[in-house]
Amino acid sequence: IPGVVLVVLVLVINLLGDWMRDVLNPKLYKG
Repeated sequence: IPGVVLVVLVLVINLLGDWMRDVLNPKLYKG
């Protein structure tokens, strides 16, 4: 079921991207 695998990969990549953005650039979220 390639469609389901692609959807899961996209969700995981988005979550990792948000987490890395918070960890690497904390100054951007403190105003």
